[in-house]
Amino acid sequence: MDSYKQLRKKTEVHIIDYTPQYADAFRDLNHEWIKKYFKLEAADNLALDNPEGYILDKGGRIFVAIYKKEAVGVVALLKMKDGGYELAKMAVSPHAQGKSIGFLLGKHAINVAKELKAHRVFLESNTILKPALSLYGKLGFKEIIGGESPYERADIQMELTF
Repeated sequence: MDSYKQLRKKTEVHIIDYTPQYADAFRDLNHEWIKKYFKLEAADNLALDNPEGYILDKGGRIFVAIYKKEAVGVVALLKMKDGGYELAKMAVSPHAQGKSIGFLLGKHAINVAKELKAHRVFLESNTILKPALSLYGKLGFKEIIGGESPYERADIQMELTF
């Protein structure tokens, strides 16, 4: 059993595919962290208010972390025009942090991107989010110089290539 599977078993976290019953969790968990550090932007609302139309219907995926029967984390893979995926809208409830849920969500999303034959996973973040950047580094992401971002808050772009 690989370390990812061992960690999932040890933490009792289950990563499942998004269904509409998790729409509130997807929106609320993201609103919570974004409002804590930044402001909600138009690009946030497009995805959070309509995850089916903005993410799923365009070939993306959303995953939900369940811990003790509660949705405590979420992450999305947005299909990119170049055949890659963007890792986006990752959020973990403050009361569930410290349980490796972000790592498990990220690893799951990366594994799915590989299964979907993606050549890369891209993400945007902000350098004040030190724990997030550390997590992305542990997942294998490297900083890149990328293009323009739809987010005012994004000041770093990273990717993981396969």
